Amino acid sequence: MKFIVVGCGRVGAELCYHLFNSGHQVVVVDSRREAFNRLHPDFRGRTLEGEGLAESVLERAGIQEANGLAAVTNSDTLNAVVAHTARAVYQVPNVVARNYDPNLRSVIEAFGLHTVGSTYWGAQRVEELLMNPSHRAVYSAGNGEVEVYEIIIPESWNGKTVGDLLAPLKQCYPVALSRAGRASLPEMGTTLQTGDLLNVSSTFEGIGALSALLTGKAEA
Repeated sequence: MKFIVVGCGRVGAELCYHLFNSGHQVVVVDSRREAFNRLHPDFRGRTLEGEGLAESVLERAGIQEANGLAAVTNSDTLNAVVAHTARAVYQVPNVVARNYDPNLRSVIEAFGLHTVGSTYWGAQRVEELLMNPSHRAVYSAGNGEVEVYEIIIPESWNGKTVGDLLAPLKQCYPVALSRAGRASLPEMGTTLQTGDLLNVSSTFEGIGALSALLTGKAEA
């Protein structure tokens, strides 16, 4: 597949290398030639010096044939405009824009674009680790509004059911239950055993309530 990455900062350089390593054709665009020094020495994609806002630059990058474009500069406004241009003018099927400042997230969302808010997402991950070290996120949707968490069932919940654990909560839903290396789709009547790995789809608020319930800090 053919991808264009606009912005060769730390995020852009890492993204380029991952895409290239996966066998894709990559063109990276940046207004400063020295930015390409961040690219991995093994990267063999194209580099193109120029303004990502310029249609002539995007066309030289091959935007007419691109399968996807990522706008990952340190300017939220630039990312929004480049991504919108790629989708609205050139009909690039898959477009993603980076959001750096959470206060400007609405600027990108106003265009109806896929966005990754690294600052917002990173802050939420740190908060989760500080507040709820007993579980870990294994999948994140959107910018972390909904995630799938892996919960280890403690001895105090041995013999109780998935429904006993999740029914009192409004924002937690069972996804999978792993026991002795085998996974299954749990029902509310499924009995829990000590050491089970329960995957739960939840909001940040929901997983906090679930953690409190598991540790006995809330009424079961």
